Amino acid sequence: MAFFSSLTPVFIAIICVLIGALLKKINGEKEKSETKSKPLSRPWVDEDLKDGNDHRLEEEEADEVWQGLDENVAHVPFFAERYSEAEMIKRSQMFYELLNKRRSVRFLSDEPVPREVIDNVIRTAGTSPSGAHTEPWTFVVVQDPCLKHKIREIVEEEEEINYKKRMGDRWVNDLKRFRTNWIKEYLDTAPYLILIFKQIYGKLPNGKKKTHYYNEISVSIACGILLAALQNAGLYTVTSTPLNCGPQLRVLLQRPANEKLLLLLPVGYPKKDATVPALTRKPLEDIMVLM
Repeated sequence: MAFFSSLTPVFIAIICVLIGALLKKINGEKEKSETKSKPLSRPWVDEDLKDGNDHRLEEEEADEVWQGLDENVAHVPFFAERYSEAEMIKRSQMFYELLNKRRSVRFLSDEPVPREVIDNVIRTAGTSPSGAHTEPWTFVVVQDPCLKHKIREIVEEEEEINYKKRMGDRWVNDLKRFRTNWIKEYLDTAPYLILIFKQIYGKLPNGKKKTHYYNEISVSIACGILLAALQNAGLYTVTSTPLNCGPQLRVLLQRPANEKLLLLLPVGYPKKDATVPALTRKPLEDIMVLM
């Protein structure tokens, strides 16, 4: 009996150790589960630049069958202009040579640009394909000097924080060879600023939300067509994605909550002393796979 009594403290110690190990394992699995469920912290990620295709309509709206679209759209004959093979090769080569001259220009002149040209390039961008033909884009054209300067103030304030805190050393170092920083003089000097907003959803006649399928991709394609149209007209720009500026610019420009800023383009002629980095583009064999 005395023997068992002497072993009791040992048994108690062993039991305590086992209970402690079990609790530690349970807590570890709980923390691991919580870590998995939490999104990774990425302070440089701009909410406006996230893909809007994850937008979820409210349950009663998602169940709505009618989207306000005419189910009986007439289909009409399509007539296409066809070129000879020689003409096709010539036109494709000329178009490539035109767009191969496109460069991102940060030194833009304040020389006036005809308004009609801006209207035409926006019309051209509006010919872009879109998911279910929802055309989920808004092009805000700013020419007022005071408004342009307010945009510059917002962008530069946020960009300074981006460069110093949000972007990180690797991103900042990758940009050094382009000699970029948070100072954006072109936002004042360019005769026009074009801010492209993606509409993450639309509105039905009954006031409910209307799904805009692939809105991010659709608007991005429209931006590409816009860049080509600007180059074709002899105008230049630099593609700017002002990180964390979207909400402030949306308020400044009085845009609705369903619109998120995707791109900001200063548009104009290059200054006479403008410079660009001496860059080369990948050759065809590096970007095309023929199977």
